[in-house]
Amino acid sequence: MTPLRELTLPAPAKLNLFLQITGRRPDGYHLLQTVFQFLDRADLLHFRRRDDSLITLGPALPGVPDDANLVVRAARLLQASAGCALGADIRLEKILPMGGGIGGGSSDAATTLLALDRLWQLGLGEDRLAELGLALGADVPVFVRGRAAFAEGVGEALVPVDLPEPWFLVLTPEAHISTADVFRHPQLTRHTPAITLAAFRAGGPGTGLRNDCETVVRALSPAVAAALDWLSLHGHARMTGTGACCFLPCPDRARAEALLAQSPIPGFVARGLNRSPAHSALAALG
Repeated sequence: MTPLRELTLPAPAKLNLFLQITGRRPDGYHLLQTVFQFLDRADLLHFRRRDDSLITLGPALPGVPDDANLVVRAARLLQASAGCALGADIRLEKILPMGGGIGGGSSDAATTLLALDRLWQLGLGEDRLAELGLALGADVPVFVRGRAAFAEGVGEALVPVDLPEPWFLVLTPEAHISTADVFRHPQLTRHTPAITLAAFRAGGPGTGLRNDCETVVRALSPAVAAALDWLSLHGHARMTGTGACCFLPCPDRARAEALLAQSPIPGFVARGLNRSPAHSALAALG
């Protein structure tokens, strides 16, 4: 097979259909349970293989130096771990809002690992790539594995699940939520009783479940509170991750788009997916 020199892959958004914090480890990390589902809205990453070891990324993201960008960090980590002497020119089309709790940075990192594993012909396999991804962030492994999942631990213990794939209205309030501030907050609920995967399945996705971070984020951000309040007029509204994005499942695309047209807060409409479009694109390559 002729090696690829160029590859373009999406880096999809995700939603946490619920998120509950069940405890805290001695090292300070919080234990949680959540369900991840992908969306058909995504950043787009373009990769060109280099025959030297240089990693370039453009355009620069405002306020994010290359050394701190998860795309560059993922590429360099993969190089070092595999002892690879190749490099890449990477171009990022940023569609997803930064700091919105929909996994943009983590998804970009995972897509970088998947793409460069293919371009550099490393063949490390999903388990090793997920292990590398965990070193970059707790949400990266679910994007590497590419399947909707019930997650426990710090978010890395994943069990694939098949879920309905509804349309969602996702609102993107003008707010930047610090994940560290949320998890340090004294009013954060930290001991919600754990549920089983069977109980989740029996109750239906999101039924009776909530996001334990929501109360704290409401107090920290009037903009997020307003988004949740408006969405709640129309159904079971929830916040994803530690915010700021909030979402509402809808019976069809037309309903989601009609609500978006009425919304005083910007947002977008997207379809829930049980398989990451990055994996679908890779599978199409053979």
